[in-house]
Amino acid sequence: MQIGHLTIKKAILLAPMEDVTDHPFRLICKRLGADVVFTEFVNSEGLVRGSSKTHRKMFFSEEERPIGIQVYGGDPDAMEGAAHCAEALEPDLIDINCGCWVKDVALRGAGAGLLRDLPRMEKIASTVVNAVNRPVTLKTRLGWDPMSIRIIDVAKMCEDVGIAALTVHCRTRDQGHKGAVDYSWISRIKEAVSIPIIVNGDILTPHDVRAVFESTGCDGVMIGRGAILNPWIFRQAKHFLAKGELLPEASLSERVELLKEHLKLSVEYKGEKAGVIELRKHYAGMLRGLPHVSTIRMDLMQFTEAEPILDHLTRFIDLYSPLLDSSAVPV
Repeated sequence: MQIGHLTIKKAILLAPMEDVTDHPFRLICKRLGADVVFTEFVNSEGLVRGSSKTHRKMFFSEEERPIGIQVYGGDPDAMEGAAHCAEALEPDLIDINCGCWVKDVALRGAGAGLLRDLPRMEKIASTVVNAVNRPVTLKTRLGWDPMSIRIIDVAKMCEDVGIAALTVHCRTRDQGHKGAVDYSWISRIKEAVSIPIIVNGDILTPHDVRAVFESTGCDGVMIGRGAILNPWIFRQAKHFLAKGELLPEASLSERVELLKEHLKLSVEYKGEKAGVIELRKHYAGMLRGLPHVSTIRMDLMQFTEAEPILDHLTRFIDLYSPLLDSSAVPV
């Protein structure tokens, strides 16, 4: 896959996810093998208004490279301003969100809402491409609903205006995250355009990664919810693609140590109280399948300081690791 100065064979990317792919989580996934990571989606209107909270979403460290900043909005002028704001931070990529399905975004003419107005999508894409000197990518869905799938037209339009790569979540907007993905469109898209095509949607295991590469001929796969459930998926998938064998699942001690690392990063970035509270969304994924997981999650949820969480996790390891570390913990 060639995007600007980036050349990555069988790229495995971390999807942009609101309230998930913040700086700490991106670092975790990068350290576990993600080839490219993306910020949460950033509101173009907030950027041009100078919102400090919105600007902070674009923060990243050098360790995260290559990284893309994803922006969204339905107004070409605001998107142009947002692109300038993003470019000033010198990311490797600037990504346009044309795939968010939630009502507050899509029904206001942004995200997947642009699939109902392809001329506006084209205007936004061309405006952003012409505004910056960084490679611009775009993420979208197959269509608004099953009766209006125009992904081939979208792909051709993207290529024509200079989009460097296209990511396709293989569902329609009306599906949200439900229903079956339809990867069959990817080979047709690949026949229609020459820009890299990245596949997203229900890629949850190393087997899924290999199957998508083999069945679609795509240039990369983008993992979202699969990374929340199992951040090790990047390392596992790369090993599986290269060696044809599965790595052991993360042990109890590995899972808990990663959670501790994530906690420390979150506190360093957000402050103690916010860092602890916002980490709660990751407990279910990182601890999934462990003994008495519901009890320990309930215990951890009551804390607003880091030290009791670290102590609790250390006791958890001491109690159960002799029983479990001799074999993989199922996930």
